[in-house]
Amino acid sequence: MGVRTGIIDKWADRTWVDYLIAVAVIGAHLATVRTTRSGDWLTWIDSSQRTDMYGAAIGAVSAIGGLSAIAIAIYTSANGERLQAVRQQRRGELRRTWRSLLQGTALACGLLLAAFSLDRDADPFSVRFVFEYAMVFAAMRFARFIWLFDQIMAVSDADLVEEGSSAVVPVRDPNWLARRRSQYDNSST
Repeated sequence: MGVRTGIIDKWADRTWVDYLIAVAVIGAHLATVRTTRSGDWLTWIDSSQRTDMYGAAIGAVSAIGGLSAIAIAIYTSANGERLQAVRQQRRGELRRTWRSLLQGTALACGLLLAAFSLDRDADPFSVRFVFEYAMVFAAMRFARFIWLFDQIMAVSDADLVEEGSSAVVPVRDPNWLARRRSQYDNSST
């Protein structure tokens, strides 16, 4: 096992790490802003622009959360031999990870809604840092989601195509569209 694989395995087993990484990133940014009095990029725009950005972020995070739910549906509907073995052997870990991905999406949306509702001119409550935390946390969860989905799809794909298989790949007919249009034109008259 390589160093990279070991790090990924440890990260994959510990969903709570995403919270700590987000806290560390925002803590470092907050410390930089407080000590240097620069780098606070969200104060460079006015409150209405910030709330527009918060609203757009809520939409994006929610859409990706919806895609997570679709991915879970795809995962549960796959019936390959290897994927069933993975489900049997790692059902607890998989359930916990999928659940944490959906909960993380809900948390990020909640934090974004809080930032959206609490932001005022000059940001007296510093909710811009809540927004930043939510975005870093969501990015960590999306990376985890993509990694997990890729791993599941790799197992599912392995079930579909056995090594050494001589499955024939269908050839695309370049005249298909012209024939289809011709059939449509003839049937509509």
